[in-house]
Amino acid sequence: MLKPSFVLIGCGKVGSALACLLKEKNYPLVGVASKSLVSAQKLAEKLNCQAVDKPEKITSQAELVFITTPDREIAQVAQRVAEKGGFHRGQIVIHTSGVCEAGELHGVRKAGAFAVSMHPIQSVADVETALKNLPGSYFALEGDAEALPVVAALVSDLVTRFFFIQAKDKPLYHTAACIISNYLVGLTYFSTGLYQSFGLSRKEAFQALLPLIQGTLDNIKQNGPILALTGPVDRGDEKTIESHLNALTQKVTQEEVGLYCALGLYIISVAREKGSLSAEQAARLKTIFTTGRIQPRVLERLKNK
Repeated sequence: MLKPSFVLIGCGKVGSALACLLKEKNYPLVGVASKSLVSAQKLAEKLNCQAVDKPEKITSQAELVFITTPDREIAQVAQRVAEKGGFHRGQIVIHTSGVCEAGELHGVRKAGAFAVSMHPIQSVADVETALKNLPGSYFALEGDAEALPVVAALVSDLVTRFFFIQAKDKPLYHTAACIISNYLVGLTYFSTGLYQSFGLSRKEAFQALLPLIQGTLDNIKQNGPILALTGPVDRGDEKTIESHLNALTQKVTQEEVGLYCALGLYIISVAREKGSLSAEQAARLKTIFTTGRIQPRVLERLKNK
């Protein structure tokens, strides 16, 4: 079966990885474009295609156009190509932003082309890792109904999975992805920093904590997030939480104490749903976390009551 040809605009990590994966699956690559001709030439040399710094020179030759620029540039890039006559009727133009809707592809629909957003639910730190991680990841698809079956088939061809969302849901969808990915990075940084206080380097701390991270993910995979919950909140262990707060207030900023307390307050609701925490226990823990969030010397105050 003949596969649609494509052009890539934007030679960053996501775009480069997608171009490599699509070419491996025998999608004909017309060429790559970037505002930095050097970046385009570097990728083009690897993929044996032409490189340009003016995308409208090649976009009209392809059935699919991927715009994988930073989010803030998507609209202006699409508009510029449209104004230069780079899109044509029946063509499918795709961006890979998690938060921007397909309508951000300005000028595309006016040219008679279709607009689609195709976002991978995956963290992309570098091209090589992306080539390994994108297959098997989910993609969220949104945009013109006429084009979605083509894009869905393409995603399936990459050995990945997908679901459809509406444009209005993209901000919330992207929020959830950021929480699970970016905030996990932040929490890892927070935890490894605490281990530095008793002599471990951040690298050593990460190696020590990594089996715990992996074990927690395994538990979540096996049992779901509610039943995977363990620890002092799950047990209603007030003394342990107070000792945590006492230790934190000696070592970290009030902002970090507040983060610990905010997460603790949230986890109370998870423990209540699990059924491991009574209403009375939950109320007492809420008092401890709320007081700790406002006043860093929470344990001293509690002791003086």
